[in-house]
Amino acid sequence: MESYRTVFEVIDMRSFSNLWYWIALAVVWSSASHWVLGVPWDLVQRAMRKGGQAEADFNDITRINVNRILYIADMSGLWLIGFASFFLTSILVLGWYFWIEFCQAIFMIAFPMSLVGGLSIRTARKVDASGIQGEDLYKKLRRQRLITQVIGMISIFVTSIWGMYLNLSVGALGS
Repeated sequence: MESYRTVFEVIDMRSFSNLWYWIALAVVWSSASHWVLGVPWDLVQRAMRKGGQAEADFNDITRINVNRILYIADMSGLWLIGFASFFLTSILVLGWYFWIEFCQAIFMIAFPMSLVGGLSIRTARKVDASGIQGEDLYKKLRRQRLITQVIGMISIFVTSIWGMYLNLSVGALGS
């Protein structure tokens, strides 16, 4: 029993003071910024620089991913919105009404990512409706990535402020 207590004193198991939570937060936002509408950003940059086959590949993969996103949104969009709303509301209530720190931490990741998901669907609809390719498509994806990064920066800032508040309110001795 004593070694168990020592391990938990050394490794803080609370969410906002856990290094793994912050690594996961960084990975989530890094991935969201890299995969714009399911298209890797390095492919977008290569297509902008080189053109030719790289641009054709970029247009094809964007068209495929836009169609995939819209198919999922059209076929099961209401169910996804319902489940996502239930999930977000549940962890919101568990996090701030019942004061479960793990649920607060999950909400701080899930809610902004749901905004990015909705924005991706909106951008996919615009790309599909206009049928744009080439330079106009680069601009659309660049704008999508910028908005995703802004949401990510705000999310990381708010999460870090809330995490510091909780860590300072608990104190060094856990009281």
